[in-house]
Amino acid sequence: MSQKLLDCIEITTAEHCEYAVIWLHGLGASGHDFEPIVPELQLLQRPGVRFLFPHAPVRPISVNGGAAMRGWYDINSLDFGSRQQDSAGIKESASLISDLIDNEIERGIPASRITLAGFSQGGAIALYAGLTGKHKLGGILALSTYMPIQDDAIPLITDDRLSVPVFMAHGEADDVIQIRYAEQSRDALQAHSVNLEWHSYAIAHSVSADEVVDVSTWFKRQFGM
Repeated sequence: MSQKLLDCIEITTAEHCEYAVIWLHGLGASGHDFEPIVPELQLLQRPGVRFLFPHAPVRPISVNGGAAMRGWYDINSLDFGSRQQDSAGIKESASLISDLIDNEIERGIPASRITLAGFSQGGAIALYAGLTGKHKLGGILALSTYMPIQDDAIPLITDDRLSVPVFMAHGEADDVIQIRYAEQSRDALQAHSVNLEWHSYAIAHSVSADEVVDVSTWFKRQFGM
C-alpha cells in the first residue's frame, strides 16, 4: 500500500462475503452517517456483502473559516457555480480509496464485485475514482452529487469503463448542490457513453425512503439477488 489505509466501519450481511461496497460520506460527516442504511436495503443473506464506511481525513475547510473537519477535499465557496475545485484534494482522496479497493481485492473480493458509493462530496469521489481509477469496478452509486474536475476526468474514462453500471440520483429541491449541476454531470457522462441510470426525487440534500427502495433494487441487481 502506498499509504496508511483509512479507518473504516465494517458491516457484513453474512459470514462469507462475495461482494463489497465502499460507501463515502459527505462533508463534515463520518463513516457512521450511512451505517444505518444497511438494514434498510433489505438485502438477502446470500450472497454476503461487506460494507465499508471509511472516515474521510480531517482537513481545513475554507467555507468553515479554515477550521478542520472531515472532508474528501476543500470547498472554498458556497456558490457552486463559481467555486474553484480542489483538484489536488480530489485526486488525493481518490488515491486513498484506490488503496481501500486494493485491500478488498487482497481480502478475496475482485474489483468486478466491488461497488463504490457516495453521498455529496463522497459521491463526487465515487464518480471520479470509479470512472478514472486503475480498477474496473462492479458499479458506482452517486447520490446528491456531481462529476468533479470534468475537463481532467472525462478524457481519462477508458472504453472498458463504459460498461460499469452507474446509479446517479438527486433531489429536485437540493439547495446545497442544485440539481442542474447534477444534470450537467449526467449529460456529460452520458455523452461519453457512460452506462448511467438517473433518478430524481422531490427532496432536498438528503436521501428519501423512495430513493432507498430504488438503491436497494439496484444493489440486488448488482449482487444477483
